[in-house]
Order: sequence, then structure tokens, then C-alpha cells
Amino acid sequence: MKDIRKKKIVMLAVCCLCLLLSSCGSKGEIFVESLGNELCDLPGDSQEKEEAEAEGKEASLNQEPSRIYVQVSGAVGKPGVYELSEGSRVFEAVALAGGLTDQANGRLLNQAAPLSDGQMIYVYAQGEEPEETAAQGTKEDGRVNLNTASLEELLGLPGIGQAKAEGILAYRETHGGFGRIEDVMEIEGIKEGVFSKIKDRIKVD
Repeated sequence: MKDIRKKKIVMLAVCCLCLLLSSCGSKGEIFVESLGNELCDLPGDSQEKEEAEAEGKEASLNQEPSRIYVQVSGAVGKPGVYELSEGSRVFEAVALAGGLTDQANGRLLNQAAPLSDGQMIYVYAQGEEPEETAAQGTKEDGRVNLNTASLEELLGLPGIGQAKAEGILAYRETHGGFGRIEDVMEIEGIKEGVFSKIKDRIKVD
């Protein structure tokens, strides 16, 4: 900004000198030409251009999404470790791993879930059950924890079918979990009747 102001002042001075020296003949013309060349050499424009280019490169670097690495194993075409953009979802990692095989049990996999760096995705095969399923959503009181229960555990609740169970999982992903057991009635198809059947068998942390 200072360079621009300085350049404007010098340009104004040159204009004044041109008027004063117009009658000085060739010497005046030489002086004006020399002063004009010096004006062209002022660093303002080039410095501003360099700063703008540097800012543009920095902004471009800042806009690049972070990369994460996830491991995909189990019933997929090409198990392995894959690189994805931050914010990617499970289905994108599964696609990179060759997709689900014919033996995969897709019901146990939430493909819409977001990924995090270092995460491992295991795709269970048909007839294969998750290890420590009971420990995920239930404890010694036998109640199902809506915030940690697997699809299979939710399907074990009275009145909860495939659509309602998947609705619970989707709500969990969208809202970060249930704050109280009554929130389950926000799921489509779960109203007072169904809630009365499951209220003593569910809990939240």
C-alpha cells in the first residue's frame, strides 16, 4: 500500500516536471525520460504480484483435503489399506477394496458411516457373527444400549424389524446418539405402542 502511494506521488511530480521542463529543450526531455525509467523500476507492482501469487499458492494448499488411511478386510474383493480424502464414507473404502463379495453379509455393515484415519473395516460373511456382539450393546442387566447396539441386537427387540433397526442406526449417525430412550420414538414406525414393548429392554449411556 505504501509503494502504491509513493508511486502515485512520483507520477504526479513527473507530470508537474513535464510541464515545467517542456521548454527546456533536449535536456529537459532527457531528464524526464530518465525519471520515467526510474518510475517504471519501482518495486510496487512486482512485489504486489509476487505477494498475490504466494497467497494464491498458500490458499490452494490450504484447500487440499487431508488424507486418511483405512484398512478394509473380510468379505471384499481386494482386502488391504487404502488412502481416501478426509470425510469419506465406508462405501467409498469398500469400493476401493473391490466391493462386497457374494458371501458378504451387507446387513451388518453401515456403508454410510464416516471414516477416520487408522480405522479398520471388517466385512462379515454370511453366517459369520461379530465377535463380542453382546458386549457391544448389552451388559449384565440384559438391556440393549441404543447408542452402541449392533443391527442384530436391535432386531432382537420386540416390534423392531429391519427398517426400524436401520432407522435407529441412521439416527445415531446423524445425531451422534440418543440422549434418552424416549428419543427412539423419533424413528419412523416407532410410536407409543412399540415403545411400550421395548422401553424396559433398552437404555442409553
